[in-house]
Amino acid sequence: MQPVKHSLDLRSTFEGFYTVTNFNVVERMNAVPGLKTSAAFFSFLRANLVLPSSTLNSNISTPLLHPSSSQSLPPLFPSSLATMTSNAEDEVVPAPNPLEGVPPLVTKQLTDEDDKVAALKLIADSIAQQRQQASRAIIFHPLTLAGYILLLAIVSNFVYKDRSDLGIVATTSAGITMACLIAIRGLTGEYLNLAEKFSWKFATNEDGEEDIIIGSRYGEEIMGAAILRLEGKGNGSGKKKTKSAKTGGKGVVRAWTVRVRYRGKGVGTELLEEAVKITREKLGNSAEIGFAAEHANSNMILPEMFNASFRKREARAAKALETVIENMDTGSKKKR
Repeated sequence: MQPVKHSLDLRSTFEGFYTVTNFNVVERMNAVPGLKTSAAFFSFLRANLVLPSSTLNSNISTPLLHPSSSQSLPPLFPSSLATMTSNAEDEVVPAPNPLEGVPPLVTKQLTDEDDKVAALKLIADSIAQQRQQASRAIIFHPLTLAGYILLLAIVSNFVYKDRSDLGIVATTSAGITMACLIAIRGLTGEYLNLAEKFSWKFATNEDGEEDIIIGSRYGEEIMGAAILRLEGKGNGSGKKKTKSAKTGGKGVVRAWTVRVRYRGKGVGTELLEEAVKITREKLGNSAEIGFAAEHANSNMILPEMFNASFRKREARAAKALETVIENMDTGSKKKR
């Protein structure tokens, strides 16, 4: 007799358990107001969040994990930076000229009356400016400084008794200083009179012929001027010489000046070069050229011991003219 196998049917048990459990959970959720509302909300949210199949198959919002032929990257266009670089290599942009718009410096013989008047005024201003140079020569001269210190010492010896007199000593010293400056101003005032007397007569020779007035123009401004007188056969300033007249003679520079703010920039050298050029064109290459003994700035109203700075200036001017002549002679030899 074979043994009988007894089997336990658990389906009804689990189904009952599931039903009871599910019923109990739902009942308990419905029993609590907050849980009931939450369950209704989640049921509504689940019913409305059902996406159609077309949306789920969208390639736009769904990343592709395998090669797909439905999407392709847009074609690559050349970069604008690369285009700019290639254009920059093809087109060479010239560098801007820093001197563009700057008027040239022109040095030549002046023919316009207004330009001549401006040149003569510039020379007259240079005469008036000698007053400042003469004042500095007096103030910084060793004898002047020694006398000034001695005068202050004598006055202080008579005035100073104790510390309470320091204010009186300082006031007296300031008064002495002012008196000395006024005296120097009076001694050098004659240069202003010389500048006022300067006129066309200075640029006219005994025969009534005008000297050659050379000017350096920068834009509309005359920034340098020189007066040249030609002395030779058939003496004349601006007239063209005959062939027989170009056998010798002399060019005399009677005035030579540059505006203060343009000095030391080569303007004076160009004036001298133009003077030498005109002299040799009028009188020939054998003609001499130099500064006149009685030039526009030759008047010295102070005693000779105060004129050292003026003498040095004349020596520098003569040296500058010699250098110009040597350079022009050297240049003409090289051209040959």
